[in-house]
Amino acid sequence: MNANFTIPRFRLPAFVASLGHKLPQWPHTLALVAALNAALKMKLLPESELLLLEDKLFRVRVNDTGGEASYTYRNGMFRPVFRPTREPDLAFAANLSAYLQLLARQEDPDTLFFNRELEITGDTELGLIVKNMLDAIELPRLPRLPLTSH
Repeated sequence: MNANFTIPRFRLPAFVASLGHKLPQWPHTLALVAALNAALKMKLLPESELLLLEDKLFRVRVNDTGGEASYTYRNGMFRPVFRPTREPDLAFAANLSAYLQLLARQEDPDTLFFNRELEITGDTELGLIVKNMLDAIELPRLPRLPLTSH
């Protein structure tokens, strides 16, 4: 097993997005909000910046899966928004591979943005706040499991 595994740039076939658009969007909205709230609980997000997110509407779209999640930050928690009544204050759109590369810290948002692999629309100042929050996150290191051969 290669310890330096890199996530390749890929795009899922178009039919995946055409099916994904037809599926309910609430499962991945709940999953994203749960992950954000777990990051809050683990104190991975800088508390000083969180107040700046209050009542802002965010949208994350995964272009090649047809998935979309909207959420807000209110009263100290991230909350799902299942039927947004307005345009988001900040929206992200990218293919699945770009999000995976971000999560793995293989690519940074600036590189993906300038390579046109990550679209960011909305409030520029809010975008910078969120980007700086993401950059400041120190992900916990999980212990490596010994690999055994049989």
